[in-house]
Amino acid sequence: MEKSTDPELKGFWCDGILWLPTENQLTKKHVNDKRKIETKAWIGKTGQTEYKATIHFGKRSLSKYAKGMDLTESIPDLESQAEWIEIDIENKTINIELN
Repeated sequence: MEKSTDPELKGFWCDGILWLPTENQLTKKHVNDKRKIETKAWIGKTGQTEYKATIHFGKRSLSKYAKGMDLTESIPDLESQAEWIEIDIENKTINIELN
């Protein structure tokens, strides 16, 4: 979050994201129907604070996921973090919008 304009997020970093929330959430049908995966992320000044993380799929990432393709290109430009990452420090949630 080094490029964040929010002073509360300066110095935040992510130590990891649990990529196996529940097995049924990762099925192509579930992701297609819900257009999101809910899981956990460890972020904050120390990278150790647990947040509820929701990864939202846009059209391009949803199509790639359905085809079993790499989602790396669906991650928006890091320079525009404010537009695709929303962090609520009080409620310990993070929302990520993929293209």
